[in-house]
Amino acid sequence: MSTGDCNTVRFIIRALIAFPEQQTSTMAERKIDQLFADYREVTDAFAFDEAVADVFEDMINRSVPGYQTMLGLIGVLAKHYAQPHTRIYDLGSSLGASTLMIARQLVDLPCEIIAIDSSQAMLTRCRENLESLSNDLSVYLKCADIRDIDYTNASLIVSNLTLQFIPQDERDALIARLYAGLKSKGALVLCEKLCFDDAQEQSLMNALYLDYKRANGYSELEISQKRAALDNVLVPETLNQHRQRLESYGFIDIKVWFRALNFVGLLAQKP
Repeated sequence: MSTGDCNTVRFIIRALIAFPEQQTSTMAERKIDQLFADYREVTDAFAFDEAVADVFEDMINRSVPGYQTMLGLIGVLAKHYAQPHTRIYDLGSSLGASTLMIARQLVDLPCEIIAIDSSQAMLTRCRENLESLSNDLSVYLKCADIRDIDYTNASLIVSNLTLQFIPQDERDALIARLYAGLKSKGALVLCEKLCFDDAQEQSLMNALYLDYKRANGYSELEISQKRAALDNVLVPETLNQHRQRLESYGFIDIKVWFRALNFVGLLAQKP
């Protein structure tokens, strides 16, 4: 994730009271993900570029089991933990799906939502999605590397499938930075893909996840080439690794609030 070169953008959006089961009602018309459908002699490392941004909604919905449920629950958690006159950060906000779910639940709360992503292509589409709504709630879009942000006055920080793209040797420093930026009783919502210490569990979850992608229409070639592109880019960790890191930097009451195959949602609170 490289630091983006663009300005912070402010939006005022109207938060809808109820969130739909599908995000497509507020997103641009979904384009089908066929990025890895044709054979490639060499597979480049995965990047959140213009091509990925163009099909990202379809890609993530077909690649992450329970994604829409995850989004809806992020909104519910935001309503529970967000405090008035504070900031809510959405890290790696991509097309703005988490940001919109948070906004819908905080319609009456005086606060700021700050959506951060290092991909200009993602933020361009995020801006378009937010412009489909109007009035009432302040949302700021910032093109930047989440490792470079000074987090302040935060009651809630959401990292939805983002930490896994940060180099492993830099994850501790980021978690420490997030903890420092949270207010007392503030919360971190962390969603991640998992790996497993137990070889049998790892084998089973891998098999089930591949079957899930096949059931969503991905071919063996697409699965293989995307896996090669993500190698050493998306590096999952075990549940215990996440727990230990969060505890070591002071988080308490670490709870699992979502689990679907090899994807998990964690909630951690600052005392």
